[in-house]
Amino acid sequence: MREKLLKAGPDALLDHEMLEMVLFLALPRRDTKPIAKALLARCGSFANAIAAPVEELRRIEGLGDAGLAALKLVQGAALRLQAAEVLDKPLLNNWDRLLAYLNASLARERIEQFHVLYLDSKNRLIADEAQARGTVNHTPVYPREIVKRALELHATALILVHNHPSGDPTPSRADIEMTTAIKQAAAVLEIVLHDHLIVGNGRHLSLRREGLL
Repeated sequence: MREKLLKAGPDALLDHEMLEMVLFLALPRRDTKPIAKALLARCGSFANAIAAPVEELRRIEGLGDAGLAALKLVQGAALRLQAAEVLDKPLLNNWDRLLAYLNASLARERIEQFHVLYLDSKNRLIADEAQARGTVNHTPVYPREIVKRALELHATALILVHNHPSGDPTPSRADIEMTTAIKQAAAVLEIVLHDHLIVGNGRHLSLRREGLL
């Protein structure tokens, strides 16, 4: 597998081979094939395996803290690569890259999370901050805190993002009402709300494009 990786690149490896190699680096004296197979049986794919919650991964026999840390390190590296594609770039002109980053960071989350992307006057990303984690279908959000943080960062625009663990990005009435409340609070201080994106599993929805913003 190592020879295949070095000659043909990571695309030449199957999901179970990638998992075996990652785990072998953390568990060098173990047969990692059974662990890799157990991960795939439980999670379905390499991507789902590295993104699975820590509590779920701990149920895989033989993985241990070393194997768990290796998987989460790979996930972190993947997210940083995606983040580098949008950091310090005008997001409104790099929409596809932004969606790829958001899909990588949120699409596989089992709990609803609400993020705010704070932008400068050139619509470059200043910060991506998680405002709250909720349940499988609800996250509490406070418009006053979002606007306060925007002032602290000297942000002039916002993009709201949250995920729907169900995979269906259709906005709820609460999503629409919350978006309106944040837009109104931000407008008082001349902070623009560009959009509210909802991320499902491989799908997304823009409230602006749907005429809901």
